[in-house]
Amino acid sequence: MKHQTKTRIEDRSTFPSLPVWAQSAPPRAPETVAFRSGASLSVLDAALRDPAAGVPLKLLANTLALRAATATSKLEGRLARECDIRDAFHLTPPGEARGPDGDLLAFWRDAARLRLGSTNWRTRLCEIGGVTDGADIDTWLDEAVHHAGAYGPLSGCARILRAVLSADDRAERLACLLSDVVLARALSWKAVLPTTAQRQTKAGLRALVADESAANVAVQARLLESVHETITLARELALRAAALTQIAPKLRSKASDAAIDLFLAQDAIAPSSMLSPTIHGTNIAMTDRAARRLCSRLVDLGVARELTGRSTFRLYGIGP
Repeated sequence: MKHQTKTRIEDRSTFPSLPVWAQSAPPRAPETVAFRSGASLSVLDAALRDPAAGVPLKLLANTLALRAATATSKLEGRLARECDIRDAFHLTPPGEARGPDGDLLAFWRDAARLRLGSTNWRTRLCEIGGVTDGADIDTWLDEAVHHAGAYGPLSGCARILRAVLSADDRAERLACLLSDVVLARALSWKAVLPTTAQRQTKAGLRALVADESAANVAVQARLLESVHETITLARELALRAAALTQIAPKLRSKASDAAIDLFLAQDAIAPSSMLSPTIHGTNIAMTDRAARRLCSRLVDLGVARELTGRSTFRLYGIGP
């Protein structure tokens, strides 16, 4: 077999840079949080809005959904591993129960597809959150968004976290989702990015509800860490997406363009169900053998990796 040279993933000068001072020691005062978050959120916002930055937005959202599911599982006391959550969602046959881990990832993937500009987004938000009466949610959101306008987006996020968990101390996933909605609305994003849950802790959220003096700043500092991690992830995915696009002409399959589009949108792909017998979201046919060969080819070229470490029931993706 001829050795394949792996594609080199090079830096992208068009991706906005985060100032070093914005990433220094965790802030201890609300003024410092507001100052640093302004710079950090500006960088993230610019990266997401500028096509030249090359961020694959659907892939970013789905990757963040997996991270949020893993973090939320810890907050809810189940401690499921990322690989188990991913497998439960992607490898469960259609029509069969995914179990709590798969359902948790489905929750966050649904959240990432929420479009805040649609006329029924509040109704859809309640459906995702399993809420029958959205009156409290409307009040919490309106108050938190108003607060964010006066004191900064992260302060608005902390406010709604406290409001939701004061009403129900076991509603961590709903609280984190509504916090993500507040962040999106404060930045005029059309979609939700699952960001809040990544770095939060059960103890920190309990302290926030108890209104301990330093808890609010600590929660905002963890949110700021999540923003920094999201910037790092966006940059990495932009590099990998560019590398994948670069090798596209080397693929000789007629279905390769559609397959690449799928890799640029999904954090994990099961060849036997998402590429074969037709490529997910299209009517383009691909045999199971061709799907497996394509994935192996992408791995050989260094633009994709196998995610499970297994010889069967494999999943592939281009993310870190």
